[in-house]
Amino acid sequence: MKPITPFVISAPGFYGVNTQDSPVDLAPGFALRAINCVIDESGRIASRKGWQTIHAANADLGTSNVTTIGELIDNSGTSYVLCTGGGFLFKYAAGVLTTLTYGGGGVAPTIAANNWQFVQLNGVAMFFQRGYDTLIFDPAVSTTTFRRLSERSGSAGTFYQTHTALSAYGRVWSADNGTDKNTVVFSDILAPHIMTGGTSGSLNVAQVWPTGGDEVIALAAHNNFLFIFGRKQILVYSGADDPATMRLSDSIVGVGCIARDSVQNTGDDVIFLSDSGVRSVLRTVQEKSAPLRPISKNVLNELQTHILAETKDNIKSVYSKQHGFYLLTMPSFFECYCFDIARPLQDGSTRVTTWQNLTPSGLYEARDGTLYFGLAGNLATYGSYFDNATAYRAQYYTTWIDFGNPIQISILKKIILTLIGGVNQPIIFKWAYDFVQSYSTETVSISGIVSAAEFGITEYNSGAEYAGNLLVNTLSANGTRSGKVLQFGFEAQIQGSPISIQKIELFTKDGRL
Repeated sequence: MKPITPFVISAPGFYGVNTQDSPVDLAPGFALRAINCVIDESGRIASRKGWQTIHAANADLGTSNVTTIGELIDNSGTSYVLCTGGGFLFKYAAGVLTTLTYGGGGVAPTIAANNWQFVQLNGVAMFFQRGYDTLIFDPAVSTTTFRRLSERSGSAGTFYQTHTALSAYGRVWSADNGTDKNTVVFSDILAPHIMTGGTSGSLNVAQVWPTGGDEVIALAAHNNFLFIFGRKQILVYSGADDPATMRLSDSIVGVGCIARDSVQNTGDDVIFLSDSGVRSVLRTVQEKSAPLRPISKNVLNELQTHILAETKDNIKSVYSKQHGFYLLTMPSFFECYCFDIARPLQDGSTRVTTWQNLTPSGLYEARDGTLYFGLAGNLATYGSYFDNATAYRAQYYTTWIDFGNPIQISILKKIILTLIGGVNQPIIFKWAYDFVQSYSTETVSISGIVSAAEFGITEYNSGAEYAGNLLVNTLSANGTRSGKVLQFGFEAQIQGSPISIQKIELFTKDGRL
């Protein structure tokens, strides 16, 4: 009688998804699939949160996508949540999405495109988009209207219809007016409406690109540096707090930014999307002469395939300090990549999971930690474990496991899955053999619940993810069939309660060689 041997995977999927390396050689800590999942604070694969709309229907927005979201903190400390969509600007407050009307002195702009970039400076919110005058929301003048930046009292200079903008070091920087993609213009200090005189000015980088012709795609700031992202190159200017004396201190060739709205400042670094995947500015500067080690290393080929087919202006991102992740949307594929920025792997890459059927058209994390999503007809928040009262499916699949002997036939006898959370819902067990995705399935319902001696765990600063003590569920299913390598997966409808995976135990018996 051959003995039954246990194979235990603790903290399954701890390293996140890996679609890059050979599935034969992957450590069991990786996952081949983790859909609608995140890595929680304890390093467990867990279900993502859902979204819910926060306002009644707005007739002007209709079913249009909310595309740009921002928060203005005025000089008194008051917060205004603003967004755009369907050719309109909106203000959100207390469950109501209010359309801002034009309050300037000229003819109201006709808005046919909605790819705005939001920045704020000195109590004024600004919206930049190629082909359109810069628009402002100034609560000191009106909390229900918007105007052109050029209509602000005391404005001076030429106001270009620029597409990428940055508020940093006490001034607004912008570039790409459609015809000139190499000049960065900057305002006077604390005066975004002063473009001539004072300390305002411009910087033409057409002759500065190390390998010649490029174009400004995005701007970023970090640690007194100004980063000017071209499509294939990056320029780094030091001393950006004083444009009169700032100088070119570094440049990176062969790596640039391909999507304006992929750029996010994490406080310690700046993250962006290049044609070689998601990159870190500081790591790129440090390693420009070394082999590339992108943040998205473990999903690089898959991500690059998506990039090639994606409209770059539709790619959106957000860095959430509250949740410790960087989200990057691929709307053509109805997919979001979730990068666990808080705890990178040893090689500098990050743990990755993916979200499906949730690809916001706008993203923003507010001062109070609220994560806003722009969706069709909705300004929504990330929070509940429903997608607007609808269940969604989380999926996790292991790597292919050979149990230490790749030529030995193994007979699966039993599967034990230890879950955290989940209330009165079915869990679907799936398993397959020898790289053939023909799965056997068994559905097991959560019934008995044991309260573990661990108090509610916060997900980075977001409050208790599991109220009170953790709810530990141990589920089991009898295995069937046999093979040399095994893959196990589980799927569950998330309907109001979070689930994370604590441990997987696979019990096998040796068959023939």
